[in-house]
Amino acid sequence: MALLFGFVCVVAMPLQAATPAVQATKDRSPAAAITTAMATVTGIAISPLLGTGAYGAYMWARASTPEEKSALPWFAQISFWLPAVLIVGLCAVKDSLGAALPPGFKKPLDVLETIENKASGLVAAGAVIPFTMDLFSKLLVSSAPQSPLVPSGLAAIHVAAIDFSWLLNLLTVPFGIAVFAFVWMASHAINVLILLSPWGAIDAALKGARTALLGLLTLSSTLSPWISAVLSIAIILVSWLVAGWAFRLTIFGSVFSWDFFTRRRRRFMPQAAGNRIFSGGLLCASGVPVRTYGNWVNEPQNGRWRFTYKPWLVMPERTVDVPVEAPHVGKGLFISTVRETDFTLLILPPRYRGHEDEVVKLYGIEGGVQNAGLLKAWSVLRELFGGGSTQSQVV
Repeated sequence: MALLFGFVCVVAMPLQAATPAVQATKDRSPAAAITTAMATVTGIAISPLLGTGAYGAYMWARASTPEEKSALPWFAQISFWLPAVLIVGLCAVKDSLGAALPPGFKKPLDVLETIENKASGLVAAGAVIPFTMDLFSKLLVSSAPQSPLVPSGLAAIHVAAIDFSWLLNLLTVPFGIAVFAFVWMASHAINVLILLSPWGAIDAALKGARTALLGLLTLSSTLSPWISAVLSIAIILVSWLVAGWAFRLTIFGSVFSWDFFTRRRRRFMPQAAGNRIFSGGLLCASGVPVRTYGNWVNEPQNGRWRFTYKPWLVMPERTVDVPVEAPHVGKGLFISTVRETDFTLLILPPRYRGHEDEVVKLYGIEGGVQNAGLLKAWSVLRELFGGGSTQSQVV
């Protein structure tokens, strides 16, 4: 029932909401329709709010009469795309000024932007992408060459009146949403990396690289549809290759944002048997990727810890032993960690902030609680981008 409900929400409902209008285009070839759809879906996935706002503004500018403007979809109305572009501009100002601010002043705004990126991604996946793929289907059907076996003239009037684009939508809309999901997760990982980064300069560099990629994709689509198609395919391929890494960062950012804004630490108490946490770099040797979400199981009768997790949150459960010798809890500004000397063993979500002493008592951590500060910059960058057993910095 859950899978059926998800299918209806993600596929069937957007198909119903898709508008039947078809924009005029100079190039009526199927190749032009394919490359345009790929560039649009990829561009919106890289930055959903900016891409959706820019796409809506473009459609609004192309409409020449008030009647055409009023017939445009909701995201192409000035009441949506103008505030969307303004919000993107405010985020850019925040990133440019945040390079000179301490992390504590900028971090709440970074959490807000992460939530905005998630919300705009859901909106784009549920409405804008199905609309785009619907236009693609209609353009593809209308540009398809007529077969010589199909009768022409008056005998073909009843055949021409049949619109088969809805059938093509059943294939293209799920495919477009899947492509959007892969590219969006890879792009959204930048927002989570900004949450983890202690330096505003790195935040600005990450944002600048993503905006430059979106600009390059837009520029290439105006120069040549084939260049745009090659660039879109390259972005999609890279996004698919880093899907696991991006998915773990997406889950981490979701938990971080939820704990931070709901102030969950005031309603949370660590449990004696097990607690939900993220894996650190030291567990990479046991085959557990960094920032895997799982359960930290305490077995005091055996004197050991175990980490249980499900790959992609739905795969069969796996269990590994947590190797410890002289652990301690590193207390950070927003996130605390369980550390083995200078290496990160486990990452505690923000809900554990202020409960470090309880964790030490429940798990018998002899090293106690120690304040965590800035360590070597190179080791911070390596673990930030998914490195293995490296020295880490706690923000």
